[in-house]
Amino acid sequence: MSQSAQANTRTKWITIGLLWFVFLFNYADRQAIFSLFPLIKTEMILTDVQLGILGSCFMWMYALCGPFTGWITDRLSRKWLILGSLIFWSIVTGATAIAHTYQSMVWCRALGGLGEAFYFPAAMSMISDYHGPSTRSRAMSFHQTAVYAGSIAGGSISALVGQHSGWRSSFLFFGGCGIVLGIILMFLLREPRRGQSEAVAGHPPFKASTRQALREILGSRMVMLLIVIFMGANFVAVVFLTWLPTFLYNKFHMSLSMAGLNASLYLQAASFLGVLCGGYLADRFSSRRGGGRQLAQAIGLLFGAPFLFLTGWTFSIPVLVFAMIGFGYFKGLYDANIIAGIYDVVAVQNRGTAAGIANSLGWLGGGLAPVIIAVGSAKFGMSACMSATAAIYLIIGLLTLLASRRLRRMRGPANPVASLWFEAGISEV
Repeated sequence: MSQSAQANTRTKWITIGLLWFVFLFNYADRQAIFSLFPLIKTEMILTDVQLGILGSCFMWMYALCGPFTGWITDRLSRKWLILGSLIFWSIVTGATAIAHTYQSMVWCRALGGLGEAFYFPAAMSMISDYHGPSTRSRAMSFHQTAVYAGSIAGGSISALVGQHSGWRSSFLFFGGCGIVLGIILMFLLREPRRGQSEAVAGHPPFKASTRQALREILGSRMVMLLIVIFMGANFVAVVFLTWLPTFLYNKFHMSLSMAGLNASLYLQAASFLGVLCGGYLADRFSSRRGGGRQLAQAIGLLFGAPFLFLTGWTFSIPVLVFAMIGFGYFKGLYDANIIAGIYDVVAVQNRGTAAGIANSLGWLGGGLAPVIIAVGSAKFGMSACMSATAAIYLIIGLLTLLASRRLRRMRGPANPVASLWFEAGISEV
């Protein structure tokens, strides 16, 4: 390997490492509040539905901004979108500490969603330019592990700090750390050339208009099917991110700090391992057959469903831990390929837009979860509502298996970019 190739290899993996820390704070900041729900509920005298709205308003704003943030990702520097997003949401997180009314808390959460919405499509687009099809799932799966590390950090640290110093101190801690990280990364993060991992025959990917990009993404049944599957999976994920600490606090009578730790540690640590396995399996599967990434996702969803049911149903803590570990691991198999799978059927020049739309619709579905579960729990109990989410995993698992079979039968260029270039009149690919 030449020195230049070695330098490029180091750069593309170092970039994943830098983005990993940004993504960690992305999830730690949004997750911290859920472990603090019992304290906030007591101080502000809130109902479970009001707490659900507090969790959902972040996601509603996040979803609302998704298409715009994806569109702008394809047009502006991703480095500065990422860093500006990090610093903005960190300031808002810190400002949450001075919120003294329910309305001000809602505004802080909504503005946090606005700031964080810019990160994901920009980061996914940047990673896809550093990593081609042979390493893309592994790179994105390693980046995805920050979700679980951030969820553990946000859930456990906020509960620990909140129990001893009050819930406001947690937001000051995470907000301050995020601002420091943003300043450091100004000197370390580098912007890649767009399409560099898949440039063909010296031709850069042609630029599609906004109308062409939307027509390609929204007009593709396969893309929309994958997004619908993501909506279902994200609904389930948000149920557990939002309500699992409260569920453990109420049903198993754990302390605030132990509920926050247990709600995040077992599930997220297992997902950490699962997402790495999912990235490796998907790259292996996709090198041998079409729809390989979707096959890995289908395995995760279908095998994860029984563990989901058991998590809500059991009264035994050892069985609960076993169920959370099983669900977390198979959830990771699915999570590893959410965007990598969509990128298999979307052209290079539209990847930011596609990630933004997928993220928007996915979190629109997820944003309904906290309120729906709060309402359902009042009638059926939270245990029954959590167990019922297994049906969602079963349905979308079968749909993902169908998508994998459809992609395996598809003919034509292995990379959708190639077909678009042919349509644009480029004769040599």
